[in-house]
Amino acid sequence: MRDLGDNVLPGLTIDPHQFLGIEINPRAAALAELVLWIGSIQWYKRTRDSINIPEPILKDYGNIECRDAVLDWDSIEPVVDNDGNPVTRWDGRTTKPHPVTGEEVPDEDARVQEQRYINPRKAKWPEAEYIVGNPPFIGAKRMRFCLGDGYVDALQAAWPDVPQATDYVLRWWHKAALLVGENKVKRSGLIGTNSITQSYNRRAISPHLASKKPVSLLFAIADHPWVDSALGAAVRISMSVIVAGEVDGTLAKLHVDEDPTNENKSPNIRSESGRIFSNFRIGPPIHLATQLESNDGLCAVGMKTIGSAFQIELEKAEQLGLGRIDGLEKHIRPYVNGRDLAQTRRGKYIVDFYGVQEADLRVTYPDCFQYLLNNAKPDRDQNRNEIFRSKWWVIGHPRQVFRDFTEGLDRYVATIETSKHRFFVFFESEETPDSTLVTFGLREASSLGVLSSKIHVCWALAAGGTLEDRPRYNKTTCFETFPFPATDNAAKKPIGDLAEQLDAHRKRQQKQHPKLTMTGMYNVLEKLRSGETLTAKEQTIHEQGLVSVLKQIHDDLDAAVFDAYGWPHDLDDEAILQRLVDLNHERADEESRGIVRWLRPDFQNPDGATQTAFTGDDKAKPTKKAAKTKIKKQPWPKTLPDRMVAIQSALQRHSAPADAKEVAAYYTRANKSHVNELLETLVAVGNVRQLDDGRYTVFQ
Repeated sequence: MRDLGDNVLPGLTIDPHQFLGIEINPRAAALAELVLWIGSIQWYKRTRDSINIPEPILKDYGNIECRDAVLDWDSIEPVVDNDGNPVTRWDGRTTKPHPVTGEEVPDEDARVQEQRYINPRKAKWPEAEYIVGNPPFIGAKRMRFCLGDGYVDALQAAWPDVPQATDYVLRWWHKAALLVGENKVKRSGLIGTNSITQSYNRRAISPHLASKKPVSLLFAIADHPWVDSALGAAVRISMSVIVAGEVDGTLAKLHVDEDPTNENKSPNIRSESGRIFSNFRIGPPIHLATQLESNDGLCAVGMKTIGSAFQIELEKAEQLGLGRIDGLEKHIRPYVNGRDLAQTRRGKYIVDFYGVQEADLRVTYPDCFQYLLNNAKPDRDQNRNEIFRSKWWVIGHPRQVFRDFTEGLDRYVATIETSKHRFFVFFESEETPDSTLVTFGLREASSLGVLSSKIHVCWALAAGGTLEDRPRYNKTTCFETFPFPATDNAAKKPIGDLAEQLDAHRKRQQKQHPKLTMTGMYNVLEKLRSGETLTAKEQTIHEQGLVSVLKQIHDDLDAAVFDAYGWPHDLDDEAILQRLVDLNHERADEESRGIVRWLRPDFQNPDGATQTAFTGDDKAKPTKKAAKTKIKKQPWPKTLPDRMVAIQSALQRHSAPADAKEVAAYYTRANKSHVNELLETLVAVGNVRQLDDGRYTVFQ
């Protein structure tokens, strides 16, 4: 209204009755209507000083409806079992001291009753020309905790056309995009979570940008500071405006002055124009890159324990028998996370009895059994996931894919999933990664070299999402789509030699200077590249880490990898990305004809490999595509909990989303219909995700 000024056509009336709204909080709904009236009065006085404001000043139009904006239902009823008893769950907050350990554990008496929404359906929106909104900032992983199981189950039933593992706000975005695409609404502008660029959220956005009735992002910013009106807390948000058709837009990015002498560190917005993709980027269409078979089964995020009791100090590990009980070193191992890699080691160990039955654990390792019984089981008993409750002595996400590709390897590659700097290191095979790390089943130094190169880092930064202002490495979009150079052993050697130097240099300097961190070294390296003056602290880091030497190794490594691709050394980021997109499409075309350039043919394609890793032989014979990954069938478990674990294991081992038939193929005498029922159960409890095409995949 302010922007209209005096430019209002004669007879045209603008007042709050034209602003329709939906707000679930009664107080907030009343305040919203009042704010509209205040704004209307201010505009009226500013543009019509000589005219009295008409009375009554406030009119009750009732145009702000007090209800849920995305879900409607007939009624809510409490859930009871077959005997009529209330079905309850732990309230998620109340704890009490454990009688043995004294530690706070869930109070099993603090219960809330489960609720069932009857006839859930999408909420209707009033007809309008424009949509603006500020939906709740609830991420996919917190929806059940914040909204309750009954509500989330109803939401998923009512919105089957939105992928389940997406942030709450994507239901608003999806509905608005449909209305804009059908020309029922002229434009929509929504505030959302700053995780909107993550791959799991892009699945809800991409179809609208490429549909038969497409919409385009007219304006977008992925990460911007915000104050949550409900909590008064500083959060990070995204903003997006969509219009119908295929048009260019304005992409904005927040930049903060990092000059330490500037106390204000004032933010500013920089913009560029062009076609904005679902990852909120302008440039080469990296979102169109496809997953390559050559990279299948070689990347996984680390373990997730689901319970702090599985993470222990060395002293506790020794008390449980590490170092004196034969075989225990296979189950109590060093446990590393992103902080261990970026900063300093915490010295944590993981208690990992994946694959060990409860009775065997009690007999073979009674000390460990008692420890987990008293420290892990109380938390697990209150977990809504049946598998976590029944397998209380087993870590929650054991990552079968990681176990498979590291079997027989003495080392593997890892990087931090979310980090300011993108660097890769070798870990010894006995070191167990947690879920803040992304791991690769590659032990060759040349593989580490390619991953550490400017070419791959450029791809990872563009293809991955962001968490707040930190780039995030997504295994599907960053690794599985990335085309490695086609090289022979002679071309791989310089890359491998430099990668070994890189890994050894960083570890040697950190060993000599225990307080030296990878983050510190790469902060200084970034300043060296930009030509900025180092502070006194940074000069110390530079000397301890020999960062100029580190820079030279990286520069030489980049040159060697450029040579491996046969590309000029002076390509800018946009040119690198475009060449990688083109190469990805070439490789995908090769694979459609049965020619797969396996990174580890002995592991990935043991029965049909005819090419070596990084082969540059254009005359290589096509591989036997049907034999790309050999399935070693295992017996179908007898108990229900074991079968549910087996299904998740098969989905993790499978190189792509799978249907019930493909899952059943991993086990002897597994009935497809029974497998399908269990898959549906796992979807219902939130441990497995069903895709739009009906196939299933585990949450990574």
